[in-house]
Amino acid sequence: MKTVKKIKNVNSIIHGDTIEELKKLPDCSVDLIFADPPYYLQLEKNLYRPNNSKVDAVDDDWDKFENFKNYDEFSKKWLKECRRILKDTGSIWVIGSYHNIFRIGYLMQNLNFWMLNDVIWRKSNPMPNFRGKRFTNAHETLIWASKNKDSKKYTFNYEAMKSLNENIQMRSDWVIPICNGGERLKDEDGKKVHPTQKPESLLHRVILSSSNQGDLILDPFFGSGTTGAVAKKLSRHFIGIENDEKYVNAAMKRISKVSSYDSETIQFTPSKKSEPRIPFGWLIERKLIEPGTILYDNKKKYKAKVRADGSVISEKSSGSIHQIGAEVQDASACNGWTFWHFDVEGELKPIDLLRQKLRSELN
Repeated sequence: MKTVKKIKNVNSIIHGDTIEELKKLPDCSVDLIFADPPYYLQLEKNLYRPNNSKVDAVDDDWDKFENFKNYDEFSKKWLKECRRILKDTGSIWVIGSYHNIFRIGYLMQNLNFWMLNDVIWRKSNPMPNFRGKRFTNAHETLIWASKNKDSKKYTFNYEAMKSLNENIQMRSDWVIPICNGGERLKDEDGKKVHPTQKPESLLHRVILSSSNQGDLILDPFFGSGTTGAVAKKLSRHFIGIENDEKYVNAAMKRISKVSSYDSETIQFTPSKKSEPRIPFGWLIERKLIEPGTILYDNKKKYKAKVRADGSVISEKSSGSIHQIGAEVQDASACNGWTFWHFDVEGELKPIDLLRQKLRSELN
């Protein structure tokens, strides 16, 4: 593992060429990267709505390349620098459309990034296909990857994502509206400041899932500053790189108005793996449950008696709460903490409540 170095002047925007500025950043210095690179849309003609009004398409110089070869060379250079800068415990997200995301994914695998997920951002309000010759482009794809296949300690806040999704495991297809309304940055003439501004709700999910409070997030194509705005709200640090001075100024103005949520607000449910292990016997030692207590399943179909050494005994045999729970059900495995219950004034309560009580005391 390489030595982790810190970046000076965090929470700032670097005005300059992405690749040249990336080269100046130290190895293994950032925790998370979110990259929204040029898509190379190859637009050749203006696009009009049925009422003949012109669609604000991406026709800026930063999205223009001579050919696919040049685009691939550009992409390989910035991806290579990002991999160097990323900590061994970090991860990277790259977003794109069908125009570029497959080329990006190919290059990432060639550079030894390890793919964790491809996530589909399904737009709940996509722009219609006005010409009527293709399906409506209603989604974009995000690639989430770790630095290499041996990077096992990347951050993934599983419980936070589950909580965000009403306690259901978060899937890899996200239904989120495109950026519009008051969130969309506009200039004095009411025109969009940036044609591809991403919604804060998308970055909220990315940053919450893949980083922790105080982590450093790099966005090498900073644009209108959505990454920085959400990072600041969630008490993460950020570094942005942007070549267009107009976007730099707009992003700085935007982020200056953002306030961080208070520390209690941004706390989230930790992963069960990070919680201290509590043996059942500790509950007996702490007199949270007494030897001789009869445990039941939630329907009182099965029962077992608690013994002083932390084992339980059923009509057939003795063993751990998990072993006996599985045995009485004739099952291959059992989570004894949620299976076994104790009687509290005629009401059955799961013994896991006692474990959580002890955990809270230890914490």
